[in-house]
Amino acid sequence: MQILHAAEKDLPDIRMLMETYGEDVWSYAYVITKNTHTADDVAQDVFIKAYQHFVSFRGESSVKTWLLKITRNTALSYLKRTFMRRVVLVGDRTSDDGLNRINRGPSSPSAESEYFEQEIADELWHQVLQLPGKFRDPLVLSVHYQLSMKEISTITGLSTGTVKSRIHRAKKKVAAEWKGVKDDE
Repeated sequence: MQILHAAEKDLPDIRMLMETYGEDVWSYAYVITKNTHTADDVAQDVFIKAYQHFVSFRGESSVKTWLLKITRNTALSYLKRTFMRRVVLVGDRTSDDGLNRINRGPSSPSAESEYFEQEIADELWHQVLQLPGKFRDPLVLSVHYQLSMKEISTITGLSTGTVKSRIHRAKKKVAAEWKGVKDDE
């Protein structure tokens, strides 16, 4: 008969963690690695690490924040270990990669308007993914994951003032690029 420690009784079901946070973990891994296959590997590693180390989770942040921090560290370690080339292939994304979704209103837009909305979203994400990592990561965590400055600070290890500054600068860079794209047309 196996005796469980008190902490082991509180271990979450790995399936529940994956169902609840899997898309967020995968999307953030993709933002960092810019590769669908690498994001798959990183996401898998994140959930293995989370399950193995859940007993050390102190509850100082939300489970989502904790998982995104593990995701960031795992993805960055993976990139350092493999010396991957960092190339964004916009056409390589699938429609279900979690990055190019637009919140749709209650009415069904026409196919043409859906196409143009998707093109705009793809171009914006392309510009966001072109930002240097020090600007891209805080912006994605703020806009896509809607995390607080404190949570972003916890994940990135930066002060909240630095996080605010980098988000502001990232938005300015994307806006400047967007204006340049729009002026060219």
